[in-house]
Amino acid sequence: MPILVAEGLLKAFGETPLLDGVDLSIHEGERVGLVGNNGSGKSTLARILVGEEQPDAGKVARRREATIRYLSQEPDLPGGRSARDVVLEGLGPWAEAFERHEELSRLISAQEPGWEAYTEPQAAAAQEVERLGGWENSLRVDVLLQQLGLREINRSVDEMSGGERRRVALARLLVEEPGLAILDEPTNHLDADTIEWLETYLREQYRGALLLITHDRYVLDRVVRRTLEVDQGKLYSYEGGWHAYLEAKAQRLAHADRAEANRQNLLRTELEWLRRSPKARTSKSKARVDRAVALRDASGPKAEQVARFAAQSERLGGTVLEVHGLGVRLGAFELVDSLDLIVARGDRVGIVGPNGAGKTTLLRVLLGELEPTRGRVAIGANTKLAYFDQGRSGLIEDESVQQNVAPDRPQVTFQGRSIDIRSYLKRFLFAPHRTRDKVSSLSGGERARVALAKLLLAPANVLVLDEPTNDLDVATLGALEEMLVDSDSTALIVSHDRYFLDRVANRILAFEGDGRVTAYAGNYSDYRDQRAAAQADRKRSTEKSAPKPKSDSTGKRKKLSYKEKQELQRLPGDIERAETEAREVEALLNDPALYADRAQEAPAIVARQDELQAQIDRMMTRWMELESKASGE
Repeated sequence: MPILVAEGLLKAFGETPLLDGVDLSIHEGERVGLVGNNGSGKSTLARILVGEEQPDAGKVARRREATIRYLSQEPDLPGGRSARDVVLEGLGPWAEAFERHEELSRLISAQEPGWEAYTEPQAAAAQEVERLGGWENSLRVDVLLQQLGLREINRSVDEMSGGERRRVALARLLVEEPGLAILDEPTNHLDADTIEWLETYLREQYRGALLLITHDRYVLDRVVRRTLEVDQGKLYSYEGGWHAYLEAKAQRLAHADRAEANRQNLLRTELEWLRRSPKARTSKSKARVDRAVALRDASGPKAEQVARFAAQSERLGGTVLEVHGLGVRLGAFELVDSLDLIVARGDRVGIVGPNGAGKTTLLRVLLGELEPTRGRVAIGANTKLAYFDQGRSGLIEDESVQQNVAPDRPQVTFQGRSIDIRSYLKRFLFAPHRTRDKVSSLSGGERARVALAKLLLAPANVLVLDEPTNDLDVATLGALEEMLVDSDSTALIVSHDRYFLDRVANRILAFEGDGRVTAYAGNYSDYRDQRAAAQADRKRSTEKSAPKPKSDSTGKRKKLSYKEKQELQRLPGDIERAETEAREVEALLNDPALYADRAQEAPAIVARQDELQAQIDRMMTRWMELESKASGE
């Protein structure tokens, strides 16, 4: 049964239609991918489907009882709320009952006059929480936030970065489990391990229908069962994921080319007949004349626009970049401990690790923007670095595309020759009239192409790329991959895109925690295999050294003991109480009056906060261990 049906959608900005007669339907439980070039209308279509934007023509029918939710690239979150509270809102009535119980519990614990009157409504709220799913829902939210890389779950969303806010919005949507989730670039700002977790979660645990707008080709292959493409205003549907889509699209284009060749041949035949036959203008031959005119006026398929990137050619010396005994600290955190690294000509080093591990900080140290704590960085005499930062901070919002790339210059020098700036920008899919657009009006992918156009004009022989794949469409990613590989570029690349790193990287530098940064040979898949083998070796070594448990002669799977069952039932309440106290302690530490009137108590309160957090972590680990054991009964 369809959740959503769209018919004849038309949307235009100016004279050019962005969407031109789009029809689609999405059924219960269906997994659909949506691809297309930047600016092709993918996000516009998503907003129309969810009702945030209206089409110029056409209609969208949504099943009345179905919930449809949209994760935009810049989600709107309620201000003044913690990440945890925002995600809990996704649980609807359960969240209301839970919040009511928490407030009543706070009033009772304050023991103010008349507190006894709150006990009965508190008990009623507790019953409502149990009826709507139980106390485990609260724990489920905490686990989900941690899986998405958000550790400070009680921090206000107002203080969070754009990437953190997107993860909060994603967690809220996953907790709500709508009938149809429309996710616009959900893997942006996630590290590779978190993307793999999300990929598995969507494939194995998420029960609703999905429409995924993503450039992550592994996610498309492993999650979706049908791929839609927006191309020049039209929507095409293909069965299967990314690779099946590529094959089917190639067949469609080949068919279109054959049809166009047949049209041209027939047109030549008809025109030749018109020229030779004096009877061509008689009424009897009018139908044939009309057919020739129709063939002449028909438009053939438009050639697909593909970006064409090329790097400047600069001589590179024998020494490119060397790192010896490098240490990098940020406050109390050891990001890099004793790193040794030699980058040779042709090395394309993919840098991976969790968000916040220090990948960008390491790049800034290598660029000379930050000083290392210890060790040294040696840059070759002929090495010229060009930096592509993930914030695209070098772009001036109020200036045009052309002014950003080549200020006040009609010509640019590229690969030793002078070319018109508009011809150069056409390589980056900017038509001549678009070069006057302000950067502030561009999509994320278009901004990335402007930044790349600017970067590749620099006389450089080593590219330093920080999350270059964010916001780029798959066709542009392919062009960037080809440039890096075909020109045998030397590059340092921070990226979460596993497919990109598999195609481009020939070495991996992995942040593995506690300052350990380890180099691996090969691409991302090679690194994963090597890491898995090393983990298996460590596990075998641990098992050999550990005392062997007594064998279970029955051969039956172990069940929870009575004591463990009691513990499992008790843990959610214990965790909830500890988290409530942790929030109270945090509020106390944020109160300026504490430092004005009771400053001597602050160290003990901070110690209590650390103790509570450690206690919560231990209890959550134990809860997950018992849950896993219980599910195997």
